[in-house]
Amino acid sequence: MSASVNRQIVLAARPQGAPQDSDFDLVETAVPRPGADGVLLRTLYLSLDPYMRGRMNDTKSYAKPVGLGEVMEGGAVSQVVESRHADFSPGEIVFSYSGWQDYALSDGSGLRKLDPAAAPITTALGVLGMPGMTAYTGLLNIGQPKEGETLVVAAASGAVGSAVGQIGKIKGCRVVGIAGTAEKCAFVTDELGFDACIDHRAEDFEAQLAAACPDGIDIYWENVGGRVFEAVIPLFNFFARVPVCGLIAHYNATALPEGPNQLPKLMRAVLTNRLRVQGFIVWDYAPQQAEFLDTVGGWVRDGRVKYREDIVDGLENAPRAMQGLLQGRNFGKQIIRVAAEAEV
Repeated sequence: MSASVNRQIVLAARPQGAPQDSDFDLVETAVPRPGADGVLLRTLYLSLDPYMRGRMNDTKSYAKPVGLGEVMEGGAVSQVVESRHADFSPGEIVFSYSGWQDYALSDGSGLRKLDPAAAPITTALGVLGMPGMTAYTGLLNIGQPKEGETLVVAAASGAVGSAVGQIGKIKGCRVVGIAGTAEKCAFVTDELGFDACIDHRAEDFEAQLAAACPDGIDIYWENVGGRVFEAVIPLFNFFARVPVCGLIAHYNATALPEGPNQLPKLMRAVLTNRLRVQGFIVWDYAPQQAEFLDTVGGWVRDGRVKYREDIVDGLENAPRAMQGLLQGRNFGKQIIRVAAEAEV
């Protein structure tokens, strides 16, 4: 291996509101060498996901924050370039949480081998990775879709939402998506097969959503919060379910939103409609990973579940791409291409 420099993107400051360029630093260190039972990984593709914004805050959450000066956390598809571990050989492709850097060491724990012949390796970051498993486990365990029900999906063109809606269709639901542009809505209906999609930027968004859900809403997949959730509240049917996956409209907030307090309205709906509102993290359902890979992998191979990727070249462009992700500028699963697969 000829490379001697390992580029790393570290958290330089905790963002106040939306992340800025100055909140990240690109540093160079020596490429590490594996010790006994160690594996050296070269990052090929890096996943960018909304949850990373929460890791930049020094607040209590379901996982510890990234420390200042530490490499930003993230899942990656990597190639083994050097190994002293009996289970891994140079040239193999693996998934790991190696972060925003060119190279990383692993002791082998947490590595998952990928088969490039079974599916494109980038799918391990999206439809056959954490986002897809989030969609599958959250919808089936909390949403509990039944044939003929109405499922509304926020951020419907994204990595998670697009999978949620397609799985909902497989389960027999009428599926209404919500997305941020006419182009995204067209993709959601024409390519993914949703029954309808509403642009949340439309002035009459609330009226359009109500018209698209004449029989009310039985399941609402929450990715967004804000105006979108407020429009959904009056449309809930009795015993509706709300898997709370994300709240991207609020991730950069530094204060409570202005305007009337919507909490009493929401809590009245929870009480009178007997709503089930449950937040979750994908690894709450970790024992279902093999089932997910087998089931959704089959749906991807037979074309029942489709996906879209938004790939940006260059590790150095990860901070700007992350900023765009939080503003909805990506179209599909956001991925950074760090390096090309090499002969080893």
